[in-house]
Amino acid sequence: MRTFDLSPLFRSTVGFDRLGELMEFVSRNDDASASYPPYNIEKVGEDAYRVSIAVAGFAPEDLEITAHGSVLTVTGRAKKEAEGVKYLHRGIAGRAFQRQFQLAEHVKVTSANQDNGILHIELVRDVPEAARPRRIEINLVGQTQQHLIDSAKAA
Repeated sequence: MRTFDLSPLFRSTVGFDRLGELMEFVSRNDDASASYPPYNIEKVGEDAYRVSIAVAGFAPEDLEITAHGSVLTVTGRAKKEAEGVKYLHRGIAGRAFQRQFQLAEHVKVTSANQDNGILHIELVRDVPEAARPRRIEINLVGQTQQHLIDSAKAA
């Protein structure tokens, strides 16, 4: 089992409490389950991303996409075997799966579509105005008090 010492990070940051949980989540994922189905994560714009998952053999009704909090979950239900079919070779996996992705703050799913056996999930980072960087003015205590007195006299 891998362990990470995040104490140097926590000494110089504020509000990254979830980072430890995220590292634990990532380390818990089983490597064998991480290979099926194969997927890509693309950055398609400044604040736009796409998760593409190979879902050959799955119809849209066999797939379920849910976003709950900061977790995107894609689940595929296995189809029942067709009666009377005898495979000489079966290389197209049709087994059930569940794949989870941790989403950063303010990342939202905008759409999903399936094309040529690939499920594309579009995501966008939409930071609200209140969370965007803003400039904070620095006031000198003496000047602030004098400014308030001058403002009161003018009124």
